[in-house]
Amino acid sequence: MIIQIVSDFVCPWCFVGERRLAQAVAQLKAEQPELTLSFRWLPYFLNFGTPPEGESYSKFMEGKFGSAAQVSAMQQRVLDAGRESGVDFDFGLIAMRPNTLRAHRLIYRAQSAGYSSEHVLKLADRLFSGYFQRGENIGDIDVLAAIAVECCNESADNIDEELKQVIDYLKGDEGMAQVLAQYEQVTGWGVSGVPFFVFGENLGVAGAQTTDVLVGAIRQALLPLD
Repeated sequence: MIIQIVSDFVCPWCFVGERRLAQAVAQLKAEQPELTLSFRWLPYFLNFGTPPEGESYSKFMEGKFGSAAQVSAMQQRVLDAGRESGVDFDFGLIAMRPNTLRAHRLIYRAQSAGYSSEHVLKLADRLFSGYFQRGENIGDIDVLAAIAVECCNESADNIDEELKQVIDYLKGDEGMAQVLAQYEQVTGWGVSGVPFFVFGENLGVAGAQTTDVLVGAIRQALLPLD
């Protein structure tokens, strides 16, 4: 079964949802070792108008939520949910809110190049952790290229060449039209917030649901159609 994951890498609830999905999958595979699941990541843009060079994180958040106090309250809710799911956010490290088009193009490149679901999941998780736990600017080409090589390169012999290839890819526009088309596809489904999961053919689940809810959704999607 294919699990499609619609997310944005500057969405903290998407990070929580990704970790909860991983826990749900691990639980089901422990119960059913023969279970085979694959994953497909699809892009979403929480703020499509983010400048290509990014913008101040604190100014954006205060503009969105109204005040520093409201931002702090929102972050506390995320911190509490994250701890329950094994995610320790460090919002204090974040200086820049990046445009995530390049990050989504990086995921698109990995998937279209045939990297395994495990590699792509590792890459996606590293983008989340880079932003929310290390304060990395995941809109920066050099940062993204280093993350890609860290997660997807299996040989130490060609790291420099792989790094150059990723940098050249991100400096160009390859994959951009496809990523934007995928974004139009998911908004055409009616997706207006993330995370959003599609299990199998047509079972959609919105939001960072609990691990138990995700386990139930996967089980339901695995049932044969009448």
